[in-house]
Amino acid sequence: MGSSAKKKKEKKKDFQKVKLKVGKTKPKAANATDTSFKAKAIALKQQSLSATAPTVEAQCAHQLSLLNHKSDTQRRDSLAYLTTVISTHPPGSPLPQPASVIIPAVQRLVLDGSNSVRQQMLKLVQSLPKTDIASHTDSLLLHTRAGMTHLSTDIRTFSLELLEWLLSVAGDEVVSCSGGWVKTLKCFLSLLGWQTQVGSKWSATKSFGKSTSDSKVQVKQMTTLAMFVRAGLLQPKEVAVVGFRGGSFPLRETEHHVLSERSNAFAHLNLFGAARDEEAEMYEDREDRQRVFHELAEVAIATGLEQAMKGGGELGRAGAQLRKAMKEGMVDFRGTEKA
Repeated sequence: MGSSAKKKKEKKKDFQKVKLKVGKTKPKAANATDTSFKAKAIALKQQSLSATAPTVEAQCAHQLSLLNHKSDTQRRDSLAYLTTVISTHPPGSPLPQPASVIIPAVQRLVLDGSNSVRQQMLKLVQSLPKTDIASHTDSLLLHTRAGMTHLSTDIRTFSLELLEWLLSVAGDEVVSCSGGWVKTLKCFLSLLGWQTQVGSKWSATKSFGKSTSDSKVQVKQMTTLAMFVRAGLLQPKEVAVVGFRGGSFPLRETEHHVLSERSNAFAHLNLFGAARDEEAEMYEDREDRQRVFHELAEVAIATGLEQAMKGGGELGRAGAQLRKAMKEGMVDFRGTEKA
């Protein structure tokens, strides 16, 4: 009997709850690990203090790759880093990454849904050398036209701001590159609702989607179109040429015989490229641009301005600027019917 009572007592002991008194510490578990030791140093395997920081070129290449990141904050920060590096770069020295790599990577951000990303993209391209912008005008203009016809009003407005900046730094290249003159003119006329193409004649229409209902966007479009018309039709400033009255006789009309500053001076001839239509043609001559403008857009713009200027206000002032630019650009035009 003594042994069975002892077994019952031990079995009951396993299920008894330990009662702790106030101020008494809880006993440690049987499998507890003692962490009371102190170490003066921690050694890591394969630890090296001789690792060098990545170069600026490598960091810029990494930031360019992050422009495809799904986070708009990351895209904005990458653009900000590139802008800081380029703006603080010593003038005359090569960029950490050439413009031929930077511009194709950032130009698609014209259509980015984040306004902060688009504004930072504009700051980045503004920090690049103007000569590099001039050599990539055709691709930048292609994405700008895509933004001008976007469904988002903010993207359309930003694209017009980008086009105004392009005209200010590389106006000749914008109006003379492949498709720069005709395609951009047709884009403006479509946005403003000033065209219906029936056969080969163009006339004005009263509406084009929802763009004409937004007067602020229409004012911006007319203002940018006036700037575009000035760049394409106004007589360029004449460069002083040393002639017979100068001290270097018998040199005359020297500017016609010096080497061209363009990388592809005969690109407008399209000697080895595919056949282009009228829209994709390069119009480097002002007289050719006047002729195309007269055939395709002059009547449509004049008719559209009559309707736009009736309301006065901002539309009227923007229309007056556009009419003045068109009049000054076509004042010396002599078409085939006037010859």
